[in-house]
Amino acid sequence: MPDLLLELFSEEIPARMQARAAEDLTSMVTNRLVDAGLVYEAATAFATPRRLALAIQGLPAKQPDLREERKGPRVGAPDKAIQGFLKGAGLDDLSQATIQKDPKKGDFYVALIEKPGRPAIDVLAEILPVVVRTFPWPKAMRWGTGRLTWVRPLHAIVATFGPETEDPDIVPFSVDGIASGDTTFGHRFLAPEKIRVKHFDDYVEKLAAAKVLLDPARRRAIVLADAKSLAFAQGFELVEDQGLLDEVSGLVEWPVVLMGSFDPEFLKIPDEVIRSTIRANQKCFVVRNPGTGTLAPKFVLVSNNEATDGGKAIVAGNERVIRARLSDAKFFYETDLKTRLEERLPKFENIVFHEKLGTQAERIARIERLAVELAPKVGADVDKVRRAARLCKADLLTEVVGEFPELQGFVGKTYALAQGEDESVAAACEEHYKPQGPADRVPTDPVSVAVALADKLDTLVGFWAIDEKPTGSKDPFALRRAALGVIRIVLENSLRLALVPLIGKARDEGLAVTGPKQALPEAGPLAADLLAFFADRLKVQLREQGARHDLVDAVLALGLQDDLVKIVRRVEALAKFLDSDDGKNLLVGVKRATNILRIEEKKDGVRYEGPADRTLFRADEERALASAITEAKARATAAVGAEDFSAAMAAIATLRPAVDAFFEKVTVNADEAPVRANRLRLLDEIRAATLAVADFSRIEG
Repeated sequence: MPDLLLELFSEEIPARMQARAAEDLTSMVTNRLVDAGLVYEAATAFATPRRLALAIQGLPAKQPDLREERKGPRVGAPDKAIQGFLKGAGLDDLSQATIQKDPKKGDFYVALIEKPGRPAIDVLAEILPVVVRTFPWPKAMRWGTGRLTWVRPLHAIVATFGPETEDPDIVPFSVDGIASGDTTFGHRFLAPEKIRVKHFDDYVEKLAAAKVLLDPARRRAIVLADAKSLAFAQGFELVEDQGLLDEVSGLVEWPVVLMGSFDPEFLKIPDEVIRSTIRANQKCFVVRNPGTGTLAPKFVLVSNNEATDGGKAIVAGNERVIRARLSDAKFFYETDLKTRLEERLPKFENIVFHEKLGTQAERIARIERLAVELAPKVGADVDKVRRAARLCKADLLTEVVGEFPELQGFVGKTYALAQGEDESVAAACEEHYKPQGPADRVPTDPVSVAVALADKLDTLVGFWAIDEKPTGSKDPFALRRAALGVIRIVLENSLRLALVPLIGKARDEGLAVTGPKQALPEAGPLAADLLAFFADRLKVQLREQGARHDLVDAVLALGLQDDLVKIVRRVEALAKFLDSDDGKNLLVGVKRATNILRIEEKKDGVRYEGPADRTLFRADEERALASAITEAKARATAAVGAEDFSAAMAAIATLRPAVDAFFEKVTVNADEAPVRANRLRLLDEIRAATLAVADFSRIEG
């Protein structure tokens, strides 16, 4: 079967855009192929700094022929309807149609329309230029006098189609004066000549000969292996950085790894500052001494050129730039150390955090007061928490963080230690930002926990109060991340915190510190709304940990709950219960009772609730079930109150024999209306009893 090779050759594509562009190219082409009836075997996209490539294997040579039956008007219909049918079906007269008999609706005409499939190369010639013109680059440009927008000037298009065993055809199309062909170019400096390519394997082989490695994964592997080997050969260890590795692999087509050095005097700067300086300015890796774990005065760079001098000039150029940048960083660091963190705080009075939420100084005051409220609840020293909350944002005003914003927190901890602060206070200056993502660690020191929770709760309550909530995919203030941060801190530290009072406290602090800049929502509705948001985030967190979504829903359906640890323990106990035979069978019985109730209540227009009248029982199974419900509900309620959820599930499990016997022996819809209504109320008692542990109607299965 024929294969397609597509290459879009341009000026340098930013590294950060390459992976997404490869995905977009694949989906845009393959979706259109499938819509056109051209099903393929495999599709793979690649990106280098100067090209996007797509290889699709196993395409059919033509579209499948279509046979369609089109139903027409009844026999004897008006001529106008007949003529419209003939025209729409492409028939000359009724002799080309067949008559289909229908005993009920009468005979009617049917046209059999056959459409031969078009050659795939013709379909591709229509699809590919549309893909190029509508490609969704985050940023695009125009150049010259053309109308095409592309990330950088587009120079050439390769589009070949055909079986592997034959010379392929060129898919004929043109975009903004750029005609498709079978010619590409090699490395800009090492092999800039034109290259004629055929199929994908030939394309990859010829590019490699022209000093271009097409596969980003292969470039990453070479950079990592060569960098490790070069560092090891000199007695060092590479400090790996996946983000930087991805970026430099997108900056080169033929990676050449080299090592440079800098003045050991710069090692007096904190390691993270050195690393950020070298990474941000020159996209270079740092190395460390494996014995001490400290940085060595060396760096690893990745060149896109095999220089005739072995790379000496390239290394020297990078060393000059890095020397200058490290000199700046050293100056910033030493200048920062001359000013204590608390001396920077007055400047926050003139920096607005948000126009509706006051200044940074006001926000710090809110965080401090809320953190002090949290301190005894998380087992933290109040004085240390107060000090940490006051200093935690001070590093935002330092020169180093101004230059490298990603070092906020780390710089705060470093400067706090340098000025003699308690270790817990210094750690909180860094850790109160954590966790910043699912892979980030959670603070465990009580001082850090108190300040981190206060920071995140102040953010959430503040933006909730001014109605700046996340909508759809938009979350400009990272409120989802803040909520997940609170959830992870609480769960991973097993903190028994009631969130509603804390939300109310955070709202009150907003009023107390900033004043009534605007009418804030009442504490009750605000807390309920924000707690629902926490519940949604908790569902996400638990699902990622493998919990069944329906069990989470079954527990959360009991009403707004603000003790996250209790919710999780209840979900875990419910999952364990439903894995047992008693749990599975009881679930069937409860769902049967719930379904009967739902149907009968809808039919009768009433809700059957409240205790059943024991005097109306006619069968022993009714009496046995009523007694079992009373006992199980009491035991389950007591167990839930003691937070022994396993015992609560065991209590509910005792209902199983009585429920099974009831449905086996008793007819719910009895002829006597009072008896029927009473039996439905008994089913409601089953439903009510199980609500002590979960809403079983939300559980699947």
